[in-house]
Amino acid sequence: MAPLDVDLVAPDRTVWKGEARMVTAPAAEGQLGILQGHSPVLAVMREGNVLIRPTTGEAFEAHVTGGFLSVDSDVVTIVADAVEVGGPAASAH
Repeated sequence: MAPLDVDLVAPDRTVWKGEARMVTAPAAEGQLGILQGHSPVLAVMREGNVLIRPTTGEAFEAHVTGGFLSVDSDVVTIVADAVEVGGPAASAH
């Protein structure tokens, strides 16, 4: 299967862009896990951690304060209200 094409953006910048094999995000209804071939979805996000497992390299984790997430044809777009990369907020589970 083809990898996911992922964009994590904040209002002022692109935070992470690339190919991934898995993404988890804090949807309003609960934690959402996304793999290749996921059904299309549009979800409101709550505060929590987004975890991106790229096709190569280390996992990327960031704390978001809310926003929305879209999945369609293995393209994942996460538009966050605010994003903090690293630090205690991103490492808390």
